[in-house]
Amino acid sequence: MRNLFFVALGIIAIAIASPVAAQDLNGATPEVLSEAYTGKSYSPYSGRAFPERPLWGDSHLHTSLSMDAALFGNRLGPREAYAFARGEEVMASTGQTVRLARPLDWLVVADHSDGMGMVTDIANGKPDLLAYEQAARWSAGLQEGGDAAVKAALDLITTFSQGEMDPEMFAQYSPGSKVYKNLWEKVIDDAEAANEPGRFTALIGFEWTSLIKGNNMHRVVVMRDGPTRARQVVPYTTQAPVGSPNPRDLWKYMTNYVEKTNGEILAIAHNGNLSNGIMFPLEKQFDGKKLDKEYVTERDKWEPLYEVTQIKGDGEAHPFLSPDDEFADYETWDIGNLDVSVAKTDDMLAGEYAREALKNGLKIEDKLGTNPYKFGLIGATDSHTSLATAEEENFFGKHSGYEPNATRMSHPFMKTENGSIVGWQMVASGLAAVWATENTREALFDAMQRKEVYGTTGPRMALRMFGGWDFTDQDLNSRMPAVVGYEKGTPMGGDLRAKPEGAAAPSFMVYALRDPIGANLDRIQIVKGWLDADGNTHEKIYNVAWSGDRTVDANGKIAAVGNTVDAANANWTNTIGAGDLGTVRTKPHSDARE
Repeated sequence: MRNLFFVALGIIAIAIASPVAAQDLNGATPEVLSEAYTGKSYSPYSGRAFPERPLWGDSHLHTSLSMDAALFGNRLGPREAYAFARGEEVMASTGQTVRLARPLDWLVVADHSDGMGMVTDIANGKPDLLAYEQAARWSAGLQEGGDAAVKAALDLITTFSQGEMDPEMFAQYSPGSKVYKNLWEKVIDDAEAANEPGRFTALIGFEWTSLIKGNNMHRVVVMRDGPTRARQVVPYTTQAPVGSPNPRDLWKYMTNYVEKTNGEILAIAHNGNLSNGIMFPLEKQFDGKKLDKEYVTERDKWEPLYEVTQIKGDGEAHPFLSPDDEFADYETWDIGNLDVSVAKTDDMLAGEYAREALKNGLKIEDKLGTNPYKFGLIGATDSHTSLATAEEENFFGKHSGYEPNATRMSHPFMKTENGSIVGWQMVASGLAAVWATENTREALFDAMQRKEVYGTTGPRMALRMFGGWDFTDQDLNSRMPAVVGYEKGTPMGGDLRAKPEGAAAPSFMVYALRDPIGANLDRIQIVKGWLDADGNTHEKIYNVAWSGDRTVDANGKIAAVGNTVDAANANWTNTIGAGDLGTVRTKPHSDARE
């Protein structure tokens, strides 16, 4: 284990000290010290072009423009969402004042593209809408409030999931209508008003909400561009005749966007755990069409990231798929699909979780030449309150019916004959950390494209990982290991450089610093996934750095770090764990055939 913080202090002390005898520098003679100078610049900060700190944000937030959010009781629009993310105090839909402990650096307001703004008009009693039975039914639930509003929202989700929306009613809030065009213009205006390059970035986007009979295939779509290009299109939807629930058609929309505007765009899939096996197909898509060269190249091109944690559960691993991982059963939602209309079975799980997709992508690449699942991982809130909240110890809820009240944790969030999800199972996650060179739309988007990102369930720990062929322990003994990381290797999300002649196996430099106001760190693990010569996939988890004096047992496990939670007083102490962890590790059990 390296204590980076104290190593940094040691270097600072040496740098500012007067000339002293060699023995006072632990044997470092002037000749040795001179060799450490690269000759590029005496100031290590001069001319630096790589990212220096992670920029924290939320790529998936809903406002009152989203149908389900408005039905849940959300009355806050994009302007309030941006104000809250920037650190301002706002009034929540339930009448409570709320403010983030720390502002975010960036935000994507990603309202559902289907039916955008419709429920707000229902809530406001727009007469021509209330003439439709569905709108009248949902309006009655909204007027009653409380559980009735929640039931109305779940009714809408089910109706939409099963493709049973009234087509005449829905057409008024679909591409091609004046109402829809005007709403999109307003979404862009609000993003532009909030965008302040260098301080806060408002990326323009939306959520494409594909559902196949309740099976989730949602994607958040993010644009690199500003209003000039964004105004040339409207969001893509899922409902016929103008939209489609097929990802292939979404990718065609994205291709057309680039060709029409000369802009850039990407998509982020999420909640494969509610797809009942269709998020990450191995051989054929949900419609029975076999995966082909077009599918794998298009998905690889347009979907560089995957949202691995948010309100509706963890999307990385499942204990059925990763039985040797003691952390695999974290925030697991596996009772069924999105509306719980179809129960989950074990055979569905392999097509749902990111870690399994990363491995199965190797199989597909071996067959079709491209890995469609070589994505980076991020977190997001998927909050439907307009409030990007991800603090578990001060959880404000993810939809307005579950904002702080005495009974919010006990009554069901979703319930059918197949099972239920209750209030306490809603997840506080998550946040995305982006290693961007500056806080602008362009720099953030470019970092997402190169996958130099990671996700957390909420804490803002700083994490860096580099892969190369000749990292050593000495490379970590620095105040600025990232300098060596970029010079000798490839940052997270990238492909290793070509293997130099004589190199045996790749090495990885990884280090993490705790959230300044959060808990200490327990351990760093590296999960290795590979395809063997027979075409079978495997995974193995390695504990590579950990706090305290624990030791690894014969099975590669280490004891739990402990627990300092004081449940009686809703408090915890920070008396265990480490402030920082780091290591250089050569790839274990390397096999050139893998």
